[in-house]
This record gives sequence, C-alpha cells and structure tokens, in this order.
Amino acid sequence: MSVILKRLALSALLVNAGLLNSVYAQSTEALMAVDSIVAVMDEDVILRSELEQAIGNIKAQYAKQAGQLPPDAVLEKQVLERLILQRLQINRAKDIGIRVSDAELNQTIQSIASSNKMTPEQFQERLQKDGLGFEDYRNNLRDELMQQRLRQSYVQNRVQVNDNEIDQLIASQQAAGPEVLLANILVAMPESPTADQIATAKRKIDGVRDLITKGQITFKAAAIRYSDAQNALEGGEIGWRTYDSIPPQFTTLIAEMKAGDVSQAIRGPSGYQLIQVAEIRDSKATQFVDEYRAQAILIDPNIVGGNEVARQRAEEIHGRLVKGEDMAKLAKEFSSKDLNANTGGILEWFTQNQWGTQVGNQIVLLKDNDLSPVIQSDAGYLIIKRIGKRSQDANAENKRRQARESIGQRKSEEEYERFLRQLRSEAFVESRLAKS
Repeated sequence: MSVILKRLALSALLVNAGLLNSVYAQSTEALMAVDSIVAVMDEDVILRSELEQAIGNIKAQYAKQAGQLPPDAVLEKQVLERLILQRLQINRAKDIGIRVSDAELNQTIQSIASSNKMTPEQFQERLQKDGLGFEDYRNNLRDELMQQRLRQSYVQNRVQVNDNEIDQLIASQQAAGPEVLLANILVAMPESPTADQIATAKRKIDGVRDLITKGQITFKAAAIRYSDAQNALEGGEIGWRTYDSIPPQFTTLIAEMKAGDVSQAIRGPSGYQLIQVAEIRDSKATQFVDEYRAQAILIDPNIVGGNEVARQRAEEIHGRLVKGEDMAKLAKEFSSKDLNANTGGILEWFTQNQWGTQVGNQIVLLKDNDLSPVIQSDAGYLIIKRIGKRSQDANAENKRRQARESIGQRKSEEEYERFLRQLRSEAFVESRLAKS
C-alpha cells in the first residue's frame, strides 16, 4: 500500500475507532498562547502553536501508554524534525507545480466518509464533535496527497524493474518465502561523521540494544524514546515485507532471525540501526489480489495545447459525464489514443497500481459505477469510472506482477529515502528550541 493510501486508510480507521480527535485534535493551550517561531526553513517558518498542537496529538494518541514517550524535550525535537521534513516536502511539491484540486479533495473525503458508513454531512459533524474544524481536516488531507504525489513524481523515472530481476526473484522462490513484520531503531549520524561521532552513535545503539535484550524496555518503547527515524513515533514499525522487498544487505541477516529477535547494530548510510523481526507468517498459502476494471478519459496537455487547456477540457468533459453523457463516446472523441480511446476508454482487469499510483489511489476509493473527479497525473488529466472489482488467485501472471511491484516498492523506498536526506541537507533549517 502506498504511503498516502496507508494514511487515508488510517484516517478511516481512526474515525471508526473514535480516535480522530486524538490524532488531529487542536491544542487549546497552544492556540491561546502567544505564537513564536520555533524553526526557520528557507523562506518558511514553523510556529510554536503548530508544534504544540502536533505534540498534543501525539500525547493524546499515547494517553494510555504515556511511559513509552521520551522526555518532553526529546519528544519536542522529534516532532519538530517531523514537521520540518513534512513542510519541506510540501514546499517542494508546490515549487514543481503539484496541485490537488478541490474536486479531487471532495471526492477523497466523500470516499473516506463512505468507508465509515457516513454521508459527507455526517462525517463533517463527526469531525466537529471530535474537536477538528472541517477546513483543518481538508488542509491536512491536501498536504498528505501532495506529499504522495511528490514521492511518485520523484521516483517514477528513477525506479525501473526489468524482466531479468523478476525472473531471478521468482527463480529463487523469494516471493513465495515467509513474510516478516519489521521494525527498526536508528541512531543517526551526519553525512561525513567524525571518529568521535561514530563512537558516540555506536555506544548509544549498543546501550539501547542492551536495555531491550535485558527486558528493561520493549523495542517499540525504545524506538519511540531513542530512534531518530521518521517512524520513531510509530514504535519503529516498518510493516510486513517479503524477503525480496528488503534491501539486499539485510536479507541474509533477517532470514536467520526468529520472531522477536533483535539484530546487532548495523551501520548504514544514515547511521546505526537495530532491526527487529516482530512476527513471521507463511506466504505460501493461496494468495488473492484485487483486480479492477475501469473506463478512463485522458487529456494529454502535449496534444491539446498546454496544461491549463487540458485541465479546463477535462473539467468540461467531467461536467458532461455528470449530466449523463456517454463516457465511451466522449473517450473516443477526446481521450488520448495511448489510453484505449478506440475501445471507449475501457481498461481491462488490472491491479491497483498497474496504471500508475494516481489511478491506483482513486480506483480503491471508488465504488462500482462511481466517477472520479478530474485527476492530475504525470500523463495529463484523467477521469476514471470504476466498472468492476474482483479477487483473483495469485497465479503465475499475478505472482509475476506482484514480484514487479515488490521490487519496485523496495527500490522506491530506497530512492525516496535518499531524496529526503538530500532535501533536508540542502535546506537552510534553523531550530529555535532551547538547547538541552
């Protein structure tokens, strides 16, 4: 699941669980306080109220596990660093022209509401009841979508998976091997660390491992308290991975670990890491994948005379579809020939991201016969109508497809992690937190 879909799914689950207020609720104290600047980034700033609100959200989320959180001064630095990286991504996305239209945002919110068995009006009332203004929620969601598009924009031309890689993966039977639930703890080091910095980081990571192995702290609590990674406040969880989706330098190590094991300290480009295999499950049983059938219209800016012309034409066609005009007829007349215009825009059965993540992100949110808003994609402006969904046994063709996606996911994560490190290192960032 892509980063943004994972977040959108989380948003839906949080509403179901009645926890949305603990993730997004505003801090009354922060809003009443006089604002000051806690960080300067290039030409942008983060305010004290923004930081206090984010810290309040984390503390509310861990209200029943407060002992797992680090001291306030450490938590403050962790949350500020997360806000800085998020803001740098949003600003970079805006700089390169990434936008999320109001229509697409409305459609996404409607889909989230629907998944929680609510109307949009009921969903808005629930947000207000949980202490979150609807505009705040929309802005948060827009930022998440922009970060996802930035990621897709960056990795799409940098990540290639060739048939030889897929053949090797399937031949080695790694795709049919077990799946492992991984977590990590990172003690970060600068790009070119000194001998003293290396020694200090090594002592810290070894000390953390010692606490875990002696049972004085859980891995999750140690990650929250000590890790410098972006997933620290999630307890260091990375998620379920097959061996082929794990960076090759870790595969042999992880294959020899049992559930619950914690690795020795591993030095990587970002610093020292501890890896935990939290759980192991068998993936050899019959697996099923969701496939979708859809109809689409693509307006290519290169053909119609520019980006703005393409957007306006797509919006016009969308309006005609809403009024009941035949999509096949409009696809044959207006859609790019590269997207099956001659067949009325029909996209036969495909997996979620087979046509790219922009299509994939929308197709899972739509119901059969639902029409998407106009979607800005790398190929142009898209309108999608979902026709059907089915669950298929992961046969040889699907396994090959899964292998391609798995390898692509691993490469994308590695590539984007390098991008984030570069983005952070190139930015002018001044923290104005009190030195501890």
